Amino acid sequence: MAIKVLHLIDSGGLYGAEKMLLTLVSEQIKQGLAPMILSAGEPEQPEKPLETEAKHLGLPITPWRMKPGFNLMGAKDIIRWAKSNGFQLLHSHGYKFNVLMGLWPESLRSLPLITTLHGYIKAPRFTKSWLYESVDRFALNQMRAVVLVSEAMKQQIPAGVAQSERIAVIPNGLDVEAVREKAQSPLSEIFREFFDMHSPVLLGVGRLSPEKGFDRLIQAFSCVREDHPNAGLIIIGEGAMRAELVGQAEKTNVLPDVLLPGYYDEVPAVMSNANIICMPSRTEGLPITLLEAMATGIPIVATNVGEIGRVLGQTRGLVKGGVVVPAEDDAALLEGIHEMISNRDTQNAATAWARERVQAAYSSEAMADQYLAVYQQALG
Repeated sequence: MAIKVLHLIDSGGLYGAEKMLLTLVSEQIKQGLAPMILSAGEPEQPEKPLETEAKHLGLPITPWRMKPGFNLMGAKDIIRWAKSNGFQLLHSHGYKFNVLMGLWPESLRSLPLITTLHGYIKAPRFTKSWLYESVDRFALNQMRAVVLVSEAMKQQIPAGVAQSERIAVIPNGLDVEAVREKAQSPLSEIFREFFDMHSPVLLGVGRLSPEKGFDRLIQAFSCVREDHPNAGLIIIGEGAMRAELVGQAEKTNVLPDVLLPGYYDEVPAVMSNANIICMPSRTEGLPITLLEAMATGIPIVATNVGEIGRVLGQTRGLVKGGVVVPAEDDAALLEGIHEMISNRDTQNAATAWARERVQAAYSSEAMADQYLAVYQQALG
């Protein structure tokens, strides 16, 4: 009998975790499983980007609206609905459902619970995020399995969880051919106009949040402009730091050459037109954006956090698939951007290696097979 798994996510956009989930569900259907995405949101919230994209791809998704916060009774309603629809396993993809489902003992929940940690950020003490993180640490101990997207994340999560036999490491996978097909899609007018007016164009993709380091990217871009006055910067994504980033671009006199378009579905098409993608993250797991960049062949400059260095072939200080710089080293970030802009040989060698690497090592099929093994163990 096909395993019926309910994927639980409260998504604000269409970033790495959401893209990974869509890819995983697509592969699980091919495997003969019966997956469903439950996309949570607040009452009266309109359709989310994840819901729109899932419908576009023909993937099963149920929009679910509920009161925010520690809504344990709302979680109970989901559990009741899942049982009535024959689901055998709950798969959480984030803090919200780690907490809401993990606080229900399995004896009452009656459904095994696993989670994928797509990233893990230590919040400042005594903040609201710190409180959620503290509860999340408790909830992780209630899981049948905890999946990390990189080995490096074992250093970020609580030691008791990291050393548990319930830990599995499954790198994110990518439907490489689908991404390359999307890279050929036509751009919307706002992007066409920007590319016509700017060269070279730097690109950043992700939530507008501190861990993505886009404040560092804007600072570096202001220096790049000194040598390349026609340069432009695109940062695709939405989040709480939008106003701060706009203010920083204005303060450094680069705002007219910075495009912050919000969400955009066809990111690979932008990648195929930009000159460099910059990933100045302060923390990461294994970002889907990195794999998409490797598949499309855009030169990569990234910080050495999470799995980024390993994925790009870093050994003994040499990197095969891009330029990797130390985290929080602004001078090295700027130097890496200059290197990738000016050295065509470096670009060509890195992009050729990266395209082969992502095809061979990070397929969506391999990812789905590893998740199936975790499911079978959790249900066993």
